[in-house]
Amino acid sequence: MKIKSKVKKWILIIFITTVALITVALGGVMYLFHFGVTKRVRLEAADEYFSREFQNNLVITENSQWRGDGRNGVYHETDLLKTWRNNTPDLLWTYEGLGNGYTSAAVANERLYITGLLGERVFLFVFDLNGVLLAKKDVCYERTTAYPGPRSTVCVNDGKLYIYTALGKLHCLDEATLETVWTKHLFEDFDGANIRWGTAESPLIVGDKIFMTPGGATHNIVALNKHTGALIWSASGLGTPSSYCSPQFIDGYAAPMVVTNTHEHIIAFDADTGEMLWAHPQTAQFNIHPNTPLYANGMIFSSTGDRGGAVMLRLTNNGRAVEVAWRNDIDCQMGGAVKVGNYLYVSGHKNRFWFCVDWYTGEIMSQDRALACSNVITADDMLYVYTERGDMHLVKPNSAQLEIVSTFPVTLGTGEHFAHTVIHNGVLYVRQGDALMAYSIKL
Repeated sequence: MKIKSKVKKWILIIFITTVALITVALGGVMYLFHFGVTKRVRLEAADEYFSREFQNNLVITENSQWRGDGRNGVYHETDLLKTWRNNTPDLLWTYEGLGNGYTSAAVANERLYITGLLGERVFLFVFDLNGVLLAKKDVCYERTTAYPGPRSTVCVNDGKLYIYTALGKLHCLDEATLETVWTKHLFEDFDGANIRWGTAESPLIVGDKIFMTPGGATHNIVALNKHTGALIWSASGLGTPSSYCSPQFIDGYAAPMVVTNTHEHIIAFDADTGEMLWAHPQTAQFNIHPNTPLYANGMIFSSTGDRGGAVMLRLTNNGRAVEVAWRNDIDCQMGGAVKVGNYLYVSGHKNRFWFCVDWYTGEIMSQDRALACSNVITADDMLYVYTERGDMHLVKPNSAQLEIVSTFPVTLGTGEHFAHTVIHNGVLYVRQGDALMAYSIKL
């Protein structure tokens, strides 16, 4: 009987202990769930950062936009190095922690603006020109699938920052405070729809108008008031979807025009009224047209990857019509092209060559496989070629043969080498995913 009593006693003790342990464990789980989530949310909110120096010494004198003042990859810098010692210019500073993204640096008013994806949110990073992080601002939810992260370069204009997400949301922020001034959802507000890889349009601002391409049947392209976001005009165009393209502005004709690529056309609109001026067919296998149309000397160059080829259009009837000047098979995917003198320098996609082309005739002067598919900009009579393999090249343009002067590998960062490079005040800015690098290229 004593043995049975002891057994019962131990069974009771074990039962009570087990219940107590389960209760404590459940309580701990609930505590961690409640307070852990709270803590995580607080940490995420605390990811926003504003230094004491952020609001000091901001003098608004400069603007900045995609691929330079003319949106043509030309940077009007002088006295730049013609060769890099030991193939690599001096690295001034780096920052790792931008998150995913393909946006270029926007440099104005002694500050640098760039966006990246952290978790499910797109953040705006603000640096001084010594690489010191001045502010980090949570902007909004962003695309997290199929090449996640923002694609559209920040537009700095008259004291405002314009940020467009891959999900079609356009934000206007005050440059001095980073407070939101206005927001538009282009797909919801203007009957548009997103495209396969996420919209990649960098805003175009001329005067008080900001031009964007929702790609809807009714609101195909719109002009908004840059101060308020209010609709100024809307044009149905051909009613076809947008196609990753950042538009170009052309003046000096009967009407100022906005030219862009939609799903199957190069198309032009009167910048003042929204009237469609002309449209010219431009197709490719997947209708991906990311390259901003390149304008010079009364002619517009457009090239499309996936064997879409290139076309040069000549403006006629005082800009109200176009005719084909020439065509060829150069299929630049998203690296842009630059014009230096009378020649066009551009990278192919499926054809895998680098080309020098006569701007006026389309004659291929040279082609070379020494450089991989790349994006390209130019300054001080040199080409800056950043390949999708991760090599940064300094190239002397030559119609007979590209002369590669200096080369170094970009080893910092993550993901694809898609972001276009930028030059500002003798500094070359290179972004690869999570990392931003600043190199001195001044003599």
